[in-house]
Amino acid sequence: MREALEIVLVAFVVIGAVPAVTMGLQFLLVPVHAWRNHYGAAGVALPRVAVVIPAWNEGAVIGASIERLLALDYPRESLRLYVVDDASTDDTPAVVLDWAARHPGRVIHLRREKGGQGKAHTLNHGLVHVLGEPWAQAVLIMDADVIYAPDSLRRMARHLADPQVGAVTAYIREGTRRTAYLNRFVGVEYVLAQLAARRAQNVLGAMACLAGGAQLHARANLEALGGRIDTATLAEDTVTTLLTQIDGRRVVFEPHAVVLAEEPRAIDALWKQRLRWARGNVQVTRRFRRIWFRPRWWGSGEAADGAAGDGGRHRLGSLTFGAIWFSVLLLPVFMVLASVGLVGLYLLESSLLWRAFQWLWISIGLIYLYSMLIGVQLDGPVTRRGWREVILFPGAIAMVVMLSAFFPGLFDERVPALFGLHLTATGERIWVLFTFVWISACMLGAWLCRVVDRALRRSGEGSRGDGVANWLSPVLVGLVGYGPILCAITLDSYVKEARGAAMVWDKTEKTGRVLS
Repeated sequence: MREALEIVLVAFVVIGAVPAVTMGLQFLLVPVHAWRNHYGAAGVALPRVAVVIPAWNEGAVIGASIERLLALDYPRESLRLYVVDDASTDDTPAVVLDWAARHPGRVIHLRREKGGQGKAHTLNHGLVHVLGEPWAQAVLIMDADVIYAPDSLRRMARHLADPQVGAVTAYIREGTRRTAYLNRFVGVEYVLAQLAARRAQNVLGAMACLAGGAQLHARANLEALGGRIDTATLAEDTVTTLLTQIDGRRVVFEPHAVVLAEEPRAIDALWKQRLRWARGNVQVTRRFRRIWFRPRWWGSGEAADGAAGDGGRHRLGSLTFGAIWFSVLLLPVFMVLASVGLVGLYLLESSLLWRAFQWLWISIGLIYLYSMLIGVQLDGPVTRRGWREVILFPGAIAMVVMLSAFFPGLFDERVPALFGLHLTATGERIWVLFTFVWISACMLGAWLCRVVDRALRRSGEGSRGDGVANWLSPVLVGLVGYGPILCAITLDSYVKEARGAAMVWDKTEKTGRVLS
């Protein structure tokens, strides 16, 4: 009985390392993108593009977005902007109408009298107009606040020269002009999750998600999907991505098309934004349950949501893609299992305990180091600006736990000895148990970071509270880590989805502080 329990607990620890191993696999594929990519099938393609921009109270940013879109390195006669005003109550309509008056026929203002239903409903209002006319050959779906690099649309459009491509997405780069520590963490995250991970997905031939602010669709792709965007989930972009591939068309990531976005500067704002994304992923996972871990090159003739489809070729059911998807979705579960395994082995006084602990954290440490070395080469300006965030992404405490696995006795014996100290037996037990539980307890630490940051910003009557938060919050997040915040948000999404919480589209506050 004891041996069987030990095997189960060791298995828990091994399972806890699965997300790190999967991440390492993705980053091993990143260099392969130099040889296995879509550029061989791309070509000169300059289709007539209708840009659909959902806008609700975007007066601070919509003008700059329109200006930059009109200045894109793209044929003037092949670009039209449709701003879908979602019953805005600020000066958004006035700003858009001013641009429409100056550029008749190129900037079109579409007004929804009843708003507040979310981005997908707003997009569908615009698509009715765009697809109701024969002019558009492709549709660019974007956010109102993002800024496209001059050559970005041209770089994306070249992939549509391949009739097998249904949609193309770009690299969303964190572009806040005066970055806070949280913006720099987001910048590093986007390098890892987009420039690296989506290159790997290009290699695999299975894309997880089109960036919500940068989706270039062939007209035929949107028409095949019914001419509308999904409104049943909080992840309409992911649903569109998966349905495109299930229907037999390819989704491509173009890493050299850069789109700048302003990201949240406070933990609470980030939490609300990512909670919406995480809940959307939970909903999408349930909706597309028929495709996971069912390797096949050809579809079954039925889309995953029960709608009829052409049953085209796709790789979404591959074991590798499924491992990538669920390593992100179930990461909090894996972390808790690892802690349960280690604490259980400790209580059993198992001889396998230290080997399991070292294997877990050494694996995580080496894969983290390799992934960061790959990542920092993909976007030098972002990673140089956020070099501290690169180091502290998993948190200083996690770094200490990693080092204790690499160098046993370092923090409970040798470091205290430097100061003439010696841990008592109780102190050693507390330290050991702490190192075992931190891999999951870090999510509690992330939640506390949010609570403290929100309390400080609410209590200071403006600048005073923000001032304290601006120095204390970076310290706390540096200790706990940015990665654990994302994990805690995923855990929160389980709770919200299980409770059936309202699917509220919390708007992220934008100020227009984006690099020009």
